Amino acid sequence: MPELLPIPLQLAWPFALAFAWIAGEFGYRWTGLPRISIYGLVGFLFGNTLAGHLPEEETQNLMLLANVAFGLMLFELGYRINLRWLTTNRWIAVTGGVEAIATFGAVYAVAYWFGTTPLSALILASLAMSTSPAGVLRVLNEQNSSGQVTERVLHLSALNCVLAVFAFKVIIGIGVFQTSGSLLHAVWNSLVVLVASAGLGALFGVAVPALLRRLGSLTRDATVAFAITVILLVAITHAFNFSPVLATLTFGLVARHRRVTLSQTQRNFGVMGDLLTVLLFFFVATSLKWDQVMPGLVLGLALIAARFVTKTIGVAAFAHVSGVSWRKGLLTGMALTPLSVFAILMMEQTRHVGVDLVESLMPLTAMVLLLEVIGPIVTQRALIWASETPDIPET
Repeated sequence: MPELLPIPLQLAWPFALAFAWIAGEFGYRWTGLPRISIYGLVGFLFGNTLAGHLPEEETQNLMLLANVAFGLMLFELGYRINLRWLTTNRWIAVTGGVEAIATFGAVYAVAYWFGTTPLSALILASLAMSTSPAGVLRVLNEQNSSGQVTERVLHLSALNCVLAVFAFKVIIGIGVFQTSGSLLHAVWNSLVVLVASAGLGALFGVAVPALLRRLGSLTRDATVAFAITVILLVAITHAFNFSPVLATLTFGLVARHRRVTLSQTQRNFGVMGDLLTVLLFFFVATSLKWDQVMPGLVLGLALIAARFVTKTIGVAAFAHVSGVSWRKGLLTGMALTPLSVFAILMMEQTRHVGVDLVESLMPLTAMVLLLEVIGPIVTQRALIWASETPDIPET
């Protein structure tokens, strides 16, 4: 009998992914809730049911696939950013900067007031600045939304992402210096990583469109070429401990401004994008453990409240001067609620830099679990209330 045990465990991931997809489809049709919220809930239940029993090798392989899925979404987000709009309406960039910095301050103050150590509070604050681009983008694609709120959410989430990566890497550099005493090691894990990651993404953003033009297949082969490049970028950045978040986002941003046009299906990477979406949101939720959620639940709820209020008010405060009504400003701020996937994958990248993040893990785990399920729902509701979602779930 013991010899038979590895067989069902090897089948656990495929069956669980299939169940998550089925649950997501029926859940969306019956309740209208975002599919990714249901993927996350199923993943959390699966991870806690088989915790400690899943093959480590399979888990590591799925982590790599999850990072590729996240990279594809970051590329798409970068591709959809219009820098000309940001320069024409500078108040949008001001909005993103102010609300991100205000969120950092508010979350740090709450975490520190609860007795969290300064370094852990800084880490929580830097991650809270961000809005998960994967969560936002999948809800926007699922709802087929368009309009002022949609475009502002896309651009603000990209700004939040860049600012959060910058703050997180600098704080990790400080942590590395405190741990190792090596200034060179600290600088490498912060500023050098940021510059190298952005430079790598920009290099591929110029080179790949140029190659496609040279081959005469700019429109036909763009999707495959960009997907392969994202996989390559994720592999390179992981091998050198760079930031795949910044590299893939920069790649998409530069590629868009090299005049490469993608159709709507290509933007979403078609069936491959849908498949990797199930894996990404399901897998991230499996890493959240119930015994880590409960001890940090109270602080996690306080941090979520501080983050939600600060982002909503911060965006609404600049709504009128940036060209929209106060109501749409509030809805835009609400739509920036998703956090989960970004935070977990960012934390995963710090495992080998020598910084002890155990103290910040419990409230972060509680935040991630709640926002994994609730965040996409809030974004969906905000888009519906803004009348920017023409499609309704099939019944």
